[in-house]
Amino acid sequence: MGALRFLGRKTMDFAEALGAVAILWQKMISAFLRTGTNAKLLIDQMNEIGVRSFPVVCLTSLFTGMVLCLQTGLAFMKVFNEPVYIGTAVGLSLVKELGPVLASLVVAGRVGAAIAAELGTMAVTEQLDALSTLGTSPIRYLGVPRFVACLIMVPLLTVFADFIGTMGGYVVAVMRFNIPPSVFWDDILSSMKIRDVLHGLIKSFFFGGIIVTSACYKGFNCSGGAEGVGRATTSAVVIAMVMILVCDYFLTSLLVSFGIG
Repeated sequence: MGALRFLGRKTMDFAEALGAVAILWQKMISAFLRTGTNAKLLIDQMNEIGVRSFPVVCLTSLFTGMVLCLQTGLAFMKVFNEPVYIGTAVGLSLVKELGPVLASLVVAGRVGAAIAAELGTMAVTEQLDALSTLGTSPIRYLGVPRFVACLIMVPLLTVFADFIGTMGGYVVAVMRFNIPPSVFWDDILSSMKIRDVLHGLIKSFFFGGIIVTSACYKGFNCSGGAEGVGRATTSAVVIAMVMILVCDYFLTSLLVSFGIG
């Protein structure tokens, strides 16, 4: 009975959380459609989410592309006795999978934690209540700019991650395996289609929504003082990362079934 009671309580907690997330989406979308968002706040959040995450995303994607090219080349050397189709393997792997996922995980770790901590601190110090008392909606003033900025900047960061990662693979292919530059780029251009690029960008758009939803939900519903802020921040990052990896499979299957990628 104890196990059933525990399972039932967890199921109810999960259902309650899903309902709260749905209400949060409804409020954010309604606020955005009704009044839009403050341009200055949006630009500030785009700078915080996109520009300040750019160096970390680029560094991560660069060495991912380099190690991907190295491992692919070594594997093909064992199978074909020469490093063939490295450009195809590196380009498609980055554009369709590694670029969107790695960029999103970096943003989740850096930006998701910052949003959850900032909103959580405002919640426990009653600043959100003060905004409501002054007639300002916390969802519209704090949530909408972060929501829109994340949906815009994560796909843009994914584009840069794809390019920087491919350049890292190019350097290893040319210097480590002595592949002519024209052969490397011809492999990519001949195998990559527009739908492959759209595949990764569409997934990154949904990943951005996952990141900001998790961070805002945990931040707005934070309680318990400084300890509660720490729990909310950790939980927001963990949930976002796990959901990105889980949804990656289902989004990939769905997009492939529609002929995108």
